[in-house]
Amino acid sequence: MMIYKRSFYPWLLVAMLCVVGCLNYLDRMMITTMRSSILEEIPMTEAQFGLLTSVFLWIYGIASPFAGYLADKFNRSRVIIGSLLIWSLVTWLTSQASNFEELLLARALMGISEACYIPAALALIVEYHPGNTKSTATGIHIGGVYIGQSLGFIGGWIAETHTWHYAFSIFGIIGVTYAFILMFLLKDKRNDLTDSAAEITTKQSINLGEAFKSLFSNRAFNLVLFIWGLAGAVSWMVNGWLPTYYKEKFNLSQTEAGVYSTVYFFTAMLLGVILGGAMADLCAKRNKNARILLPAIGFLVAVPGVIIASYTELVWVTVIGFILYAFTRPFIDANMMPILERMIDKRYLATGYGILNFCSCIIGGLGIYAAGMLRDAQINLSAIFQVAGLTMVICAFALFSLVTKSSNKS
Repeated sequence: MMIYKRSFYPWLLVAMLCVVGCLNYLDRMMITTMRSSILEEIPMTEAQFGLLTSVFLWIYGIASPFAGYLADKFNRSRVIIGSLLIWSLVTWLTSQASNFEELLLARALMGISEACYIPAALALIVEYHPGNTKSTATGIHIGGVYIGQSLGFIGGWIAETHTWHYAFSIFGIIGVTYAFILMFLLKDKRNDLTDSAAEITTKQSINLGEAFKSLFSNRAFNLVLFIWGLAGAVSWMVNGWLPTYYKEKFNLSQTEAGVYSTVYFFTAMLLGVILGGAMADLCAKRNKNARILLPAIGFLVAVPGVIIASYTELVWVTVIGFILYAFTRPFIDANMMPILERMIDKRYLATGYGILNFCSCIIGGLGIYAAGMLRDAQINLSAIFQVAGLTMVICAFALFSLVTKSSNKS
């Protein structure tokens, strides 16, 4: 069809995937906002309720490298549609759960199915945006993910006005419907019949063992993996404990703390990831290392924001400090896939991002746990946020060192 050859299709693709990314995070996040409604019907301990999220995160992380490999080996658009269809069916299936074991199984299945989406989606986006729009396109898509994350409260609202079963059911049906729509609109990039045949042959030759060998023997990839893991730890440490910090430090209500730590915060993140991508694309026209340098600068700008926010006794200064962090920290999110594309064999692009996802989930989970251990040791959250600031400095200098490793890359 001619639609796939027109210049607007790459942006239509981004728009379509923004919706999928939004559903991806909305479906996974809304269970945390339904806690009271679920516990009224299915008795469980706090540890068991926490396990519902932990199991999802662990399985999501473990499945990510293999999910990325599927997107490299087979048709990426089909992997995306299949992922959306299956996790939406699992979302609907969650609405049928009547005990803890069934909920736990549904969350595990969601972890597997959702893991197939992000690596395939980002790889497809950079294929359609090979020039000076790849960071902008990636940033807009990640913005859709942020919107889904911030809309998790909708689940709790529906659970209160109807039932938690209804919330899972309605979003499951929405996802299934959208998957069928994408079957007619979402396609892999094709240049001509010759290129298509060559690509099929290339995909058939992709081997998981060779992919892992190629990636882990690449020093630049290992450094990117290190950076992404630390960046994930910072995000989990700050995002996971920020509501508690506002509530305890400034004696705010749960609602007030929630507003400060989500509404302002995620608005700044949304603006940051989109503008961070656009600025990187603009600067890349003059400096080929712009997509590496801008996230490094973003980390360094975010550090004083976190430090000042953790020291002050004024709530408005804390809000400004964390808004500064929330605006500049996502520069790395908009540019990570373009950076990865430059560093590794493009045949293994989705596999590489899947490995990054795995590392981020594991280290991010450890970051939350470590912060909890520090809290148990009577170390306050201000000190924990200062550790996050130091970690961002390490990320920045690691990115600067990545510039020299990429000097011979195009």
